[in-house]
Amino acid sequence: MNAIERRSAFSLAGIFALRMLGLFLILPVFALYAEGLPGVTPMLVGLAIGVYGLTQAIFQIPFGMLSDRFGRKPLIVIGLLIFAVGSVVAASAHDIYGIIIGRALQGSGAIAAVVMALAADLSREQRRLRMMAIIGMSIGAAFAVSLILGPLINRWIGVPGIFWLTALLALLGIALTLFVVPNPHKMQFHRDAEVEPAQFGKVLKDRQLLRLDFGIFALHLTLTALFLAYPLALRDQGLASDHHWQVYLPVMLVAMFTMVPFVIMAESKHQMKSVFLGGIAALGCASLGLYHYYTSLVGLIVSLWLFFVAFNLLEATLPSLIAKIAPSERKGTAMGVYSTSQFLGAFTGGVLGGWMHTHFGNQGVFLLGVVVALIWLLVAWGMAAPSYLSNYLLPVGSLEADHAALLTKKLLEVDGVAQAVVIAEEGVAYLKVDLTNFDEAALNAYAVQQG
Repeated sequence: MNAIERRSAFSLAGIFALRMLGLFLILPVFALYAEGLPGVTPMLVGLAIGVYGLTQAIFQIPFGMLSDRFGRKPLIVIGLLIFAVGSVVAASAHDIYGIIIGRALQGSGAIAAVVMALAADLSREQRRLRMMAIIGMSIGAAFAVSLILGPLINRWIGVPGIFWLTALLALLGIALTLFVVPNPHKMQFHRDAEVEPAQFGKVLKDRQLLRLDFGIFALHLTLTALFLAYPLALRDQGLASDHHWQVYLPVMLVAMFTMVPFVIMAESKHQMKSVFLGGIAALGCASLGLYHYYTSLVGLIVSLWLFFVAFNLLEATLPSLIAKIAPSERKGTAMGVYSTSQFLGAFTGGVLGGWMHTHFGNQGVFLLGVVVALIWLLVAWGMAAPSYLSNYLLPVGSLEADHAALLTKKLLEVDGVAQAVVIAEEGVAYLKVDLTNFDEAALNAYAVQQG
């Protein structure tokens, strides 16, 4: 990447990370804090934790589409201001209902699609995947850090203080947007990074993609529900809330190292389907362990380690599968539906988890994870093995339709190019390539040079 692309990648990753920290910092501590609120019920606690997912699912695609018309940075600033207002509402609330309203507002500042569109504006086609990878890693890092920092910060400033802190983080995100993120030379639609409404029908009819959409829905349903019960289970085993980070820190570190060989096996050894199904089975086993050993501190820790090995593995392989299965020219739309499914899963996990906790306690919540994993395993079992082709974008300049058709044929003759779609009005060729016998030099001979 050139200097502008590096600056863009890390500043946009910073915006994403600040917002994700704001959403996730309360995850490991809120269930404990909410016990002292007037009129609270487990159902309302679940709603407070998960409601951001509903509003995020509703607004993320419209935000991205509005940014095509009104600009990326203005929509990011508006989204972060809404997020900050929601944080202030939650911080000032004296009951669970005020916090639910605040969390709903936090989710309404849905800037994810806009950030991805701006990243596409600021990157050359051949370097876009690297930029998206950096941004994606920032999301995972923010989640891991939030589990560790949440209990520590809660010890110092409490949950209301965490909400005030998230408002400050949103303002820092605005400063990054205005003063650090470069301004794009031009703004245009990128079908590899943005939703195209005309493609919804094809994406929603693709059974392979729908399996993956259900997968991310199930994964985040289970994650959100877990944190309605797990902090309480740790507390019940005599571990004070401000010491919970002593569980989360080693568990997350060991889980991350444990899952790396499986990711390598999935990608380099072409064992994606086997590893993927194994991850789902491990998720179910972890939930079963939590169900059986919720009264044992050792059992809780070992089961959480297995849970995060499976979670990190599935969180890494699901987007990779989407990218492999979705046609290049529909990847942005496929990822938009996928992200919406993820946020709906978080909302459903809060509501279902709260209902299970109301009627069956901590064990009921952990049992929910077992049931969801079994259903997911049945849904995923019939998936086809992915093709292991990689997406490749080639700038070809503005073309007439007949020249675009001719270029498509020529690109398909290049070694390693399995699929090619040239969008004449965009001046971009969307390709699927086999990296094992890919003649990049021959392909780049058709490229229009960019700065």
